[in-house]
Amino acid sequence: MTTMTRPDDERAPGAETDLVERLFLDRLDSLDEELELEFDDRDTGRSAESREARRLYFQELFRLQGELVKLQDWVQHTRHKVVILFEGRDAAGKGGVIKRITQRLNPRVCRVAALPAPNDRERTQWYFQRYAAHLPAAGEIVLFDRSWYNRAGVERVMGFCSEAEVEEFFRSVPEFERMLVRSGIQLIKYWFSITDEEQEARFLARIQDPLKQWKLSPMDLESRRRWEEYTVAKEAMLERTHIAEAPWWVVQAVDKKKARLNCIAHLLEQMPYAEVERPAVHLPQRVRHADYLRHPVPQDLIVPERY
Repeated sequence: MTTMTRPDDERAPGAETDLVERLFLDRLDSLDEELELEFDDRDTGRSAESREARRLYFQELFRLQGELVKLQDWVQHTRHKVVILFEGRDAAGKGGVIKRITQRLNPRVCRVAALPAPNDRERTQWYFQRYAAHLPAAGEIVLFDRSWYNRAGVERVMGFCSEAEVEEFFRSVPEFERMLVRSGIQLIKYWFSITDEEQEARFLARIQDPLKQWKLSPMDLESRRRWEEYTVAKEAMLERTHIAEAPWWVVQAVDKKKARLNCIAHLLEQMPYAEVERPAVHLPQRVRHADYLRHPVPQDLIVPERY
């Protein structure tokens, strides 16, 4: 466990207590930031049972995020390479779990790849080429918010590719993924499963919430009309791309909070990580010079304090 010490400089009476209080308050502020993400689930009007379930959710989430930090350190220490794919219908909760996984991790170690639609040049490339550019180096974790499986899902259903291209994808993707695994990359694939009714409810909630309307695209709305076509495409995808080297894992995601906890807990079980012992961190004393003079910041550069 990493520990932090500070230099034994002279402090005024009570300064040690003030420092401990400051560190405690900083930690509370950090937790408050996480609670802000759940504004749509605020306690107003909720039962005591519901409030208790919410408290337990955050308690477990923070514990799992602490384990994710240990996992990150282990990945970096062992120079492991990890790719995690998050697939599912629109509004299935992929972004929510990705956000909770990455919240407390170092973006230089764990990063998200969320690729836009391919441009004209990328459409002429080998299909996997633009995804391969985002694969991890040693000591890195890459989370794909949608991946090369776009071809088996949205591209197929919306007619953005031919059936011949889909068939070639199904022939190629098992070999592509086996090649990744042989190269030393651990590949984990999640499908987030929700019901027809739950997707409709989440879409309606996004329509009514101005903070979430940006999440709705014309493609999302069209996916509602083509629910059955997406189901057929999903079933074919799971059947033809579930391989021993990189199996699919289905997350039941109707309950968003349970889905987040279940997915993170399962992810932690996929790697034999252990806490990496690190030397204590010593905060050096600041060097002070008698001739140093700090110049005041011009008032016209200061952001107004409205709060």
